[in-house]
Amino acid sequence: MAVREIRLFGDPVLRTVCTPVERIDDGVRAMVADLCDTVDFDGRAGLASTQIGYTQRAFSLNIDGEVSYVINPQLVELSGDPEPTGEGCLSVPDLWFPVLRHPRAVVRGIDLDGADVEIAGEGLLAQALQHECDHLDGKLYLSRLDREVRGEAMRQVRGAAWF
Repeated sequence: MAVREIRLFGDPVLRTVCTPVERIDDGVRAMVADLCDTVDFDGRAGLASTQIGYTQRAFSLNIDGEVSYVINPQLVELSGDPEPTGEGCLSVPDLWFPVLRHPRAVVRGIDLDGADVEIAGEGLLAQALQHECDHLDGKLYLSRLDREVRGEAMRQVRGAAWF
């Protein structure tokens, strides 16, 4: 459908806890198309609905050049000890900080036909699954930083040209 503008830190929609999709209709199809179109750029691993202004539970992924999506995703499994992983966010551009993430994650949801979908992975995929589910729960990765790092992150956000 369209490439949408990315909402930036400070936009209240990014703090919204998304509602589940109850019925697949033209609005949901448009949201999924917008998610897939907007994530389909080099350097974009994932995109949550709130990042483009929607408040229904869905996200898109772009891992190794393969674009996919999940509606009503739920993290159903996290495994391995959390490890500090360099992480950034399209809604907090140009800033990277270490976030504790599990090395393996599994998400279940549905597709546009209502069929069950399961995405499981390690590395960047596991990180993206956790990051995007956080967005749908109204959390930015900055909230997962330890106190000292978060203070530095907020100083950098306030000094960013986009803020």
